[in-house]
Amino acid sequence: MAIKIFIDQGHNPPGAVNAGAEANGVNEGEVNYNVGIYLAQMLNDDYRFEARTSRTSPDQVLGTSNATSLAERVRMANEWPANYFISIHGNSNPNPAINGTEVYVYELYSQSYVFGEFVLNGIVDYVGTNDNGLRVNSSLFVLRRTNMPSILVELAYLTNYEDAQKLRDRQYDFAYGIYRGILNYFGFEPL
Repeated sequence: MAIKIFIDQGHNPPGAVNAGAEANGVNEGEVNYNVGIYLAQMLNDDYRFEARTSRTSPDQVLGTSNATSLAERVRMANEWPANYFISIHGNSNPNPAINGTEVYVYELYSQSYVFGEFVLNGIVDYVGTNDNGLRVNSSLFVLRRTNMPSILVELAYLTNYEDAQKLRDRQYDFAYGIYRGILNYFGFEPL
């Protein structure tokens, strides 16, 4: 039986409610969408997995507010029901020197925590971003409300020039880093 992974592509497309950050000519909603689609294709091409995404087209808008958008993504994952939940995001910071990748989980030393470590290592090893570590944030809605092990991945910082270039030019590589992390977590070899 295939392992079911729900990929939440974070924010809505540009111009929509909850559209996400934009910096250095890179839009978070577009990056989230593309990385999620690449990751879903990789997983669905691997008989050991089945993947679904929160958005099936780049212009799709989920919800009419931040709250309803978050609730819809959680509902979709819980009702499927997914075995794992990955929320993809791009980060920003007022300090343009801040860069790197981090993964958020609901609690320490949980199944999500271990899953998040593998995904973080996959991205850092494959894309070459700085490892900002695994972080606990129990206030994040998607981590609190999903019924399965869940992680929120901050791929890199749109506000850092070098990270922004990676987010613009290496979206497939970010997805592949996540995929490799998932394979390593399950002890699977690539096909």
